[in-house]
Amino acid sequence: MSMQKSNKPIIKHITGFLEYIEVEKGLSPLTVKNYDEFLNRFRKWLISQNLTELKPHQLSPELIWKYRLYLSRSLDKMQKSLKKSTQAYYLIALRGFLNYFTEKDILSLPADKIKLPKLSLRGRKINFLTLEQIEKLLLAPDISNKIGLRDKAILETLFSTGLRVSELTALNRDQINMENIKKNKFKDLELGIVGKGGVSRVVYFSERALSWIIRYLEIRKDEDKALFINFRLDKNNISRRLTSRSIENIVKKYVKQTGLPITTTPHTIRHSYATDLLNQGVDLRAIQEFLGHRNIVTTQLYTHVTNKRLRDIHRKFHGGSKLKE
Repeated sequence: MSMQKSNKPIIKHITGFLEYIEVEKGLSPLTVKNYDEFLNRFRKWLISQNLTELKPHQLSPELIWKYRLYLSRSLDKMQKSLKKSTQAYYLIALRGFLNYFTEKDILSLPADKIKLPKLSLRGRKINFLTLEQIEKLLLAPDISNKIGLRDKAILETLFSTGLRVSELTALNRDQINMENIKKNKFKDLELGIVGKGGVSRVVYFSERALSWIIRYLEIRKDEDKALFINFRLDKNNISRRLTSRSIENIVKKYVKQTGLPITTTPHTIRHSYATDLLNQGVDLRAIQEFLGHRNIVTTQLYTHVTNKRLRDIHRKFHGGSKLKE
């Protein structure tokens, strides 16, 4: 289908775009709100440049360059220059807007013509495990005893959901309806949680993780409301909820036992969860939702991991290297 020129100014398409990402893309209200805020700066810039009647097909690389200069010279609420990462948020939102035009067969500048600023990755190295390493870790606990069964449920939950340690320790038993889960044959469980920075999201438990959680809960004889507890008796009736430090020590125990990299932590499992999804072709925006990242730039760090992997695969398997010159 050929692209059609729109007679409606680009500014008047923004509402349609926000409705599109809410309904058709299924993005959360918070993400839609963020897009609205980011595009509002673009809207104000168009007004300041007397471009309120600019049509989508009239948006040129030269205008994008002027907008980038405007962002670079803009100030934040503290009257400081916008950080490169903040500038990237505005440009990512604009790219999403242009992708919307492509989806609706409206002639406009391709989204990939908007280049993002290069961001420093110093101190942001991502450690992750391969699927084979994850499998070794998940198989490590001795499930013939209650501690091993609990640890198995913890590790399976971490990899299934991508939860942060603090989010994992905050889970309660009443969030796991055993009867309903069994009735649905362990097919799925979705839990709404509030994570870091007050960002709400839904986390998803796999059939595999659910089966181990239920097996663990079936041996629980206590009344503690925490989902994951230590099994030491407490005479003062204080909750035996595991702490973040306890979870870190549990992971460290099995890392040492399996000979996995000593730098492996619960957060490494979260990184592994995200990297695996990205390697399977999951959209970066969806991974942002899964992880509960407030900003897409944080999630984009994972592309540096997978880009290297794809480059290595290309070098190894691409047939061009075998052709005669």
